[in-house]
Amino acid sequence: VGCVLFGWLPMLALCLALPLAFIVPVFELWRKKEHPLLNMAIIWMGLLYIALPFVLMTYMQIVEYRSFPLLAGMFLLIWMNDTFAYLSGRFFGKTKLMERISPNKTWEGTIGGIVFTILGALAIGFLFDSDQVLFWTLSALLIAPCAVLGDLLESMLKRNAGVKDSGTLLPGHGGVLDRFDATLFTVPFFLTWATIYQYI
Repeated sequence: VGCVLFGWLPMLALCLALPLAFIVPVFELWRKKEHPLLNMAIIWMGLLYIALPFVLMTYMQIVEYRSFPLLAGMFLLIWMNDTFAYLSGRFFGKTKLMERISPNKTWEGTIGGIVFTILGALAIGFLFDSDQVLFWTLSALLIAPCAVLGDLLESMLKRNAGVKDSGTLLPGHGGVLDRFDATLFTVPFFLTWATIYQYI
């Protein structure tokens, strides 16, 4: 609703999205499940967790902070964090971060990911516009922890559901959701931060 009011999305997007939310309770009339309220809450949470970030990304793809696209910068930093967190954890990881949720994640890997994400942010700033250095460096300090939390959250949801992978579309990668877990969690925080920063 806010995106439409501020002119970021056309009214058609809102008109298509709102009926979907209200169709959910109607389906429960025929499903004959014992806990319809719980089922509706799960579906609505899925819409909020998955659909909302993608809606926000449609807005972010047309926004540039100075001379570098906002969405591209976010993706680069998330991928850099994931890659170097994995490599740092593999070669130096000893201290478990949250073993009951994700046994393979370590503090060493997490710290390594954050450090290299900051270096990547500095590179974006210096290569494309020196005025961007502070913004992207501070963004890295937000994006890296958000990416880790997004990954942990998705792992928690899978454990609660009793499944190892979120899907079979991408064999060996844990499912499509596993490829976007960090992004889905990061998008709302990063867009909020980028918007606030323009007024500072």
